[in-house]
Amino acid sequence: MASKKPVLVKSSRSGSGTNPLWIWLSIALMVVLIDQFTKVLIVGYYKLGDSTPITSFFNITRHHNPGAAFSFLAGAGGWQRWFFTGIAVVATVFITYMLTRHGNQRLFSFALAMILGGAIGNLIDRLWHGYVVDMLHFYWKTWHFPIFNLADSAITLGAICLILDEILRVRRAA
Repeated sequence: MASKKPVLVKSSRSGSGTNPLWIWLSIALMVVLIDQFTKVLIVGYYKLGDSTPITSFFNITRHHNPGAAFSFLAGAGGWQRWFFTGIAVVATVFITYMLTRHGNQRLFSFALAMILGGAIGNLIDRLWHGYVVDMLHFYWKTWHFPIFNLADSAITLGAICLILDEILRVRRAA
């Protein structure tokens, strides 16, 4: 008796018909490991507020953020730690589910993997320290961009890729 080959259905988005979930979870894990490695270095070698100028517009600066992006709710009194922890846990479960369903959509899944890795990287900080460790400090003269970390960068890249994926999907449908 001959074995039947599985039928692969091509997605309406980019990618093949297989679901390489392990690839996307590996990318997310790499983001977490690199993010946590940089944070261990910062916590190990810098005191809060210590800064090293790298260029005329960029410093490595140890900063603690008990809030979310742009220090949203940073001064809320402590409850925000568990609120943002809960959001990260829900996002982790949802993104993992989405990757199991849409892992064959390369750009979409790459975006989700970056967001997943960044969310877990910052979640580890919230659980371990009670705040997120930030260190990337960009500025120009007296203007300072909020200090951020590699997890934040991965989340931002993921969001940009999600927008690009949607633009490309709409263009293909037109």
